[in-house]
Amino acid sequence: MANSAPQRLLAGWAPILLILLTLAILPLFLVFDRSPLTTNLELLKQNGKLRVLTLNGPTSYYEGVDGPTGLEYELAKGFANSLGVQLEMEVAENFGAILPRLKRGDAHLAAAGITVTEERKKIVRFTEPYQEIRQQVAYLRGTNRPKSVEDLIGRDLVVVAGSSFAERLRELKAQFPKLTWTETNEKSVDELLGEVWEGLLELTISDSNILSVLRQYYPQLQVAFDIQTPEPLAWALPITEDDSIFNAANAYLKDLEQSGELKRLLERYYGAARKFNYVNLARYRERVSSVLPQFEKLFKRAALLTDIDWRLIAAQAYQESQWDPKAVSPTGVVGMMQLTSATAERFNVFDRSDTAESIKAGAQYLRNLKDRLPERIVEPDRTWMALAAYNVGMGHLEDARVLTQKNGGNPDIWIDVVQHLPLLSKPKWFKQTQFGYARGHEPVAYVTRIRSFYDILVKMRPDIPVNPDKFKLNVPAL
Repeated sequence: MANSAPQRLLAGWAPILLILLTLAILPLFLVFDRSPLTTNLELLKQNGKLRVLTLNGPTSYYEGVDGPTGLEYELAKGFANSLGVQLEMEVAENFGAILPRLKRGDAHLAAAGITVTEERKKIVRFTEPYQEIRQQVAYLRGTNRPKSVEDLIGRDLVVVAGSSFAERLRELKAQFPKLTWTETNEKSVDELLGEVWEGLLELTISDSNILSVLRQYYPQLQVAFDIQTPEPLAWALPITEDDSIFNAANAYLKDLEQSGELKRLLERYYGAARKFNYVNLARYRERVSSVLPQFEKLFKRAALLTDIDWRLIAAQAYQESQWDPKAVSPTGVVGMMQLTSATAERFNVFDRSDTAESIKAGAQYLRNLKDRLPERIVEPDRTWMALAAYNVGMGHLEDARVLTQKNGGNPDIWIDVVQHLPLLSKPKWFKQTQFGYARGHEPVAYVTRIRSFYDILVKMRPDIPVNPDKFKLNVPAL
């Protein structure tokens, strides 16, 4: 049958209508065909920030003399740099909060010395490990040492809630039903170790890396025994279908290991701790006779420049480096006076291992710190506080002085301030301060040792008159 007129008309317009329809919907195809930022890694880069959950602590993240530091900070900063983005470190309120917050999507990853366990694998995803540690029972030297898990029964044992230590104890309870312990969300591992050192707590459990670092400042802390076989540390990431950030983190850590940079970082933060020994005053006296004479003129020259007793400068140098011009600390400070790169630049030191330059700049920096303290602070407190600031930074010293005043003490007297410096490692207190967490026991030990070295040197080398009311410290005869 022949086509009707309307049908013929429609057939004639059909190609034109098809073209018009194609032109109308073509932009839609172009939009959906464009490659959008589909992966989490691409979105991260577009936003320009890597968000990392961590904890304040000596092995993770804290504010040092020259700014943020800590192994986890260094690793995370390197990863952010490799992605071309800024690093945003967010401190979790306690260890137990980290994995739940990560699961909620509060951060891209968590870097806080987290051990890989089967229980945690159900909650988060772990990268390849970058370090291996052991769980160790810690006790105070001179007290009853436990030698086995059975010896823990009936003892005062406290561990961090949500930690791998608590997991391990629950495993052991099946074998030792009488085993009991207390878990706390209010204190960190280093706080509990501090309480063991102070005799306030009988036992706790710590990762070996944390314990090795803190034993430098709590020398009476001892390892009773390992309570677990070696465990890996790794970064934790949310479990998602998108592997882009996870793969990038693994690739970064692998490159770090293959380049040798990971090994150098671990040596920087733990090398000195592995070599730690008790302060040996007998060895110090021997080195006063055998080593000090070759540097004595340099110390005296610095004394004339700064009006600081050369023996105090020498005592500080011994604490810093044991008079080793090539010494390098876990945090990367270098030379006789362990100058940071920022301090060296400030005092025009181009080679921190140059003994003369290091001693001169170290003495100048100590003089500078003394001059920056309020005029009302008198000797010897002025010197002890300047030494503490040399070690921990003027900002943290001021935080301790503020806490001292808040608690009714005198912020201008060392004996009062020294009671409050250790509070800078406790969340209850450092959250009230301007500069936050610091290893507050470290400057206390630092100043105490320098005072001991100085007092001994004054007795051994009484060749320059010393004001008996200045720098005085009675040290038992050796």
